[in-house]
Amino acid sequence: MDFTWSAEQDAYRMQVRSWLEANRPRSLGPRGDDPEASGDEENWHRLKSWHTKLYDAGWAGLTWPKEYGGRGATFIEQLIFNQELGRLNLPMGCNVLGVIMNGPALMQWGTEAQKKRYLQPILAGEEIWCEGMSEPGAGSDLASIQCRAELKGDEFIVNGQKVWTTIAHRSQFCQLFVRTDPEAPKHKGMSALIVDMRSPGVTVRPLKQITGDSEFNEIFFEDVRVPKENLLGPINMGWQVLVATLMHERFGIGETLGGTEQVLQQIVQIAKSVHVNGRPAIEDNDIRQQIAQFAIETTAKKYNGLRSLSKRLKGQQPGPEASISKLLSTDLGQRMTKFVTRILGGYAMLERRSPFAPEGDWMRRILSSEAMTIAGGTSPVQKNMIGERILQLPKG
Repeated sequence: MDFTWSAEQDAYRMQVRSWLEANRPRSLGPRGDDPEASGDEENWHRLKSWHTKLYDAGWAGLTWPKEYGGRGATFIEQLIFNQELGRLNLPMGCNVLGVIMNGPALMQWGTEAQKKRYLQPILAGEEIWCEGMSEPGAGSDLASIQCRAELKGDEFIVNGQKVWTTIAHRSQFCQLFVRTDPEAPKHKGMSALIVDMRSPGVTVRPLKQITGDSEFNEIFFEDVRVPKENLLGPINMGWQVLVATLMHERFGIGETLGGTEQVLQQIVQIAKSVHVNGRPAIEDNDIRQQIAQFAIETTAKKYNGLRSLSKRLKGQQPGPEASISKLLSTDLGQRMTKFVTRILGGYAMLERRSPFAPEGDWMRRILSSEAMTIAGGTSPVQKNMIGERILQLPKG
C-alpha cells in the first residue's frame, strides 16, 4: 500500500480544512460536553444546526451514494474529512448512529420504498435514529433477545424491553430487533423492524450515568403496532441484519472514535506544561517512555484501520476485521485517558466548573472511558470475534 497522499488528495484536504475553519461553530456547549448525551436543549439545537450546515454543504454522509443524498465520495475522502474534524475537535453531527449504522443497514437490507422514505431524513438530521438491541437479559449475547413481535394481519404487535439504547430519548425511529419465532433456534427466529418512537405504547426512560449525562435509555414496548411494511430484511433473518449493522458500527467507531492522535497531542502538551518533582513531566524518563509507547500504538492503530479501509475501497462490506479497529480504539483511548491522571494528579479529579480544573474536562473523560469498551459490543466479545472469525480458533 502506498501511504503517501496524492496531489489531488492534498488539495482536497486543503478544501476541507478551509471550509471547516471558516464555518466551525462558535461553541457546542461547555468544555467537554457531549451535546447528544447531555440534557441541555440549547446545546442540542446548536449541534443540530451544525449538522444542517454540514448537510447543506454536502459534507454529511460523504460516502453515501448520490442517489441517497450523499456525495458518492471515496472512503479516502471520508478519512481525510474525519481527520480534519478531529484536528479541530469538531463532532460529525447530530445523527451519528443514523449515518454510520442505520443508513448503511437500510441501503443493504431495505426495500426501495424504505430507502426512499428514510435515507434522506437520516442524512439531513431531520429524523434521529437509535438501535434497539440490548436487553436486561441479553447484553453481549444479542441472540438471546426476548422482545417479541407477533404478526397479526398487516401489523406486528411488539412487547418487551430494551436497555442501554443510545440517544433513544432524542430519536424519532428505532431499528428494533425482535423475536418473531420463539420456537426457532435463537439465531434463526429474529427479525428487524423500523419502529416509530412516537407510536402508542413506546415509553423511554433515560438512565443517569456517573458523568451526569443520560446518553443511554430504557425503552418499553407495550402492544406497539408496527406496519408489516416496516420489516427490514426477510422475516426471521434479523440475525444477519444485526451482524451487518454491527459491522458498520464497529467500522465507524474504529474510524471516528476519540481521535487518539489528538489525545496523544494533548498528553504531550500536558507533559510539557505540568511539573513533576520540580521539572517538566516530559523530562521524566518513565513518562517519556509511556508517551512513546502510546505513539507506537496510535500509529499501529492507524495502519490497521487502513486495512479495513482497503476492503471498503474494493467495494466490500466491513467484516470481522472491524472488531480489531474497535478493540484497539477503545482500549488505547481508555489507557491514554487514565494516564493523564498520573501527570495531572489530583487536578484531574476536579469538576470542570472548578476554577482550578485543567483544560480538557479530564474527570468526565475518565469516568466515561469505560463506556466505549461496551458500546458496539464489549471488548471480550470483540476478542471472541477476532479469535473465531479471523484467526479461525475453535470456540471455547
